[in-house]
Amino acid sequence: MKPHVFALVDCNNFYVPCERLFRAELQDRPVIVLSNNDSCVVARSKEAKALGIAMGQPLFHLCMR
Repeated sequence: MKPHVFALVDCNNFYVPCERLFRAELQDRPVIVLSNNDSCVVARSKEAKALGIAMGQPLFHLCMR
């Protein structure tokens, strides 16, 4: 029996560069990507991190700022 191999790949803010690839106007702007089922932050750009937006933060918390 062959042993199983597991890998954990952490792509730092993977979804943000994907969005920026297709939408050039997002370069150098704070960008967040939300989950599709509960609207929580799943990816943040470095500009969004500098604003204090936390990973997993619900969108309604951001709208109340």
